[in-house]
Amino acid sequence: MADARQRVEAFIVESLLFGDESRLPQPDDSLIESGTIDSTGVLELIEFLEEEFHIRVADSETVPDNLDSVDRIVAFVARKLS
Repeated sequence: MADARQRVEAFIVESLLFGDESRLPQPDDSLIESGTIDSTGVLELIEFLEEEFHIRVADSETVPDNLDSVDRIVAFVARKLS
């Protein structure tokens, strides 16, 4: 899942932080609490995950336990792909 982590981090840096890699939170930091992502960003993230990893993110899965940190996103993708 190292590749998934790199792809997710690259998306966050490019799409949400406008290329400012220095603002990328630690892998277990909350993306919401750090101000990295807002509700619109969550929708962009879901679209990215669905396209990049060919998964479907159900409405019931759009919760912080799945999408609020890089670690949680990578674990979520791993579960969806297994």
